[in-house]
Amino acid sequence: MTIAISGTNGITLDGQFNSASSMGFKNRIINSAMVIDQRNAGASVTPTTDNTYTLDRYITALSQSSKFSVQQNAGSVTPPAGFNNYLGVTSLSAYSVLAGDYFAIQQRIEGFNTLDFGWGAAGASTVTLSFWVRSSLTGTFGGCLANSAFNRSYPFSYTISSANTWEQKTITVAGDTSGTWLKTNGIGIRVNFALGYGATYGNGTAGAWVGSDLESVTGATSVVGTNGATWYVTGVQLEKGSTATSFDYRPYGTELALCQRYFEKSFDIGTAVAQNSGTYNGTAVASSPGALSGMTFGDTRYKVNKRNAATVTFYNPVAANAFARDQNGGVNCTATSAWMAGESAFGISASTPAGSGATNRIAVHWSADSEL
Repeated sequence: MTIAISGTNGITLDGQFNSASSMGFKNRIINSAMVIDQRNAGASVTPTTDNTYTLDRYITALSQSSKFSVQQNAGSVTPPAGFNNYLGVTSLSAYSVLAGDYFAIQQRIEGFNTLDFGWGAAGASTVTLSFWVRSSLTGTFGGCLANSAFNRSYPFSYTISSANTWEQKTITVAGDTSGTWLKTNGIGIRVNFALGYGATYGNGTAGAWVGSDLESVTGATSVVGTNGATWYVTGVQLEKGSTATSFDYRPYGTELALCQRYFEKSFDIGTAVAQNSGTYNGTAVASSPGALSGMTFGDTRYKVNKRNAATVTFYNPVAANAFARDQNGGVNCTATSAWMAGESAFGISASTPAGSGATNRIAVHWSADSEL
């Protein structure tokens, strides 16, 4: 679209202008270009339990452990033009899904960010989901949009025509006028990309709302069914309207802050969250009161207020435990814990060990999880 501004003739629009999706927070997907990976800093992760977060805001749904790995820029494939990153899935076996099995990559969008869709009532807005996808497999693939209660879902399908080739897909979904769709800080909409589903949850028909939890379509290609199969995605956009508009590029700092509402860490961005990271950069610090004493740190304030009271986890900078460390004395504290953890800050308490001298520097890394 071209916009011409003239002092005589005013503003002239040459092309389509979608007012419903062109102002404000157009794309409701966070980290849609896969630029943020706070937890793993680009390292591969193999989910062993259901509901494991990988790249920021992307969670794995799985009924069996260790069937696939997830990595930012897996396999060093060149992303589509305009992107530097993608989320890459690699199958780790040739697994034949059972009836109740499910494997997926999902983003859960907060209700505050989709309340204007008006779903669950007359006048519900039509939305369009678009994304770039690449797979070593071809055929029909599945997914869905669904609510938090798992009783309203819209199965969709898309076709990958050429193996190992980036293709852009667009799916338009009429707004749901039924069901309950949260409009608060809970899950507003689940956006689901299927990697392999059994008949219980994967026998949907594309293109219609149903009053049950159907998360893929009948006959969809199973990524986990082929050992070494790959499935990559980037440029995921969910917007109001019946047309996929240009990708909503946001500044890196803005995207990071959006992610930090749900997960934040003390580590540098390029350092994965882990015990024994080998670095004190960014740690919470306090002065030791001396050996074998209880102590508290001052409040640690988040860069971004959390969705709700976060779960705080601690990491020793140079040892394989979750305790604060006396950096000067080279000894570990004990009983390190969080207190008064809320949406904006938390406190830290610890017990100093023998060998901790008064005024020694006590340090500990942390993460705060407020995911949906």
